[in-house]
Amino acid sequence: MENTRQQKIAKQIQRDIAEILQRDLAAALRGVLVTVTTVRVSVDLSYAKIYISVFPFDKAQATLSLIEQNAKLIRGALGNRMRNQVKSIPELQFFIDDSLEYIENIDSLLKK
Repeated sequence: MENTRQQKIAKQIQRDIAEILQRDLAAALRGVLVTVTTVRVSVDLSYAKIYISVFPFDKAQATLSLIEQNAKLIRGALGNRMRNQVKSIPELQFFIDDSLEYIENIDSLLKK
């Protein structure tokens, strides 16, 4: 169960990471739609698990590896935005959120 502070920090990280991906990595992510679906922050606010959804689905792994290569840049930009709100910027871990792909697969199976 997350406390209120964790939830507020997670929502702020979600908004900021989405803007960073949209502005700073726009050229590298051309032709791919990336959505930050969920952020989970540890109790001590030192780690953040960021779940992203990628469309088209076949480019998900390539996009994830590109984002992981630029994790230091993303964390630095996040630090510039959140430096007055937290003592230390959490370590970022990125994961693919494949729930939309799963829903689409179930939907296509039901239509058959």
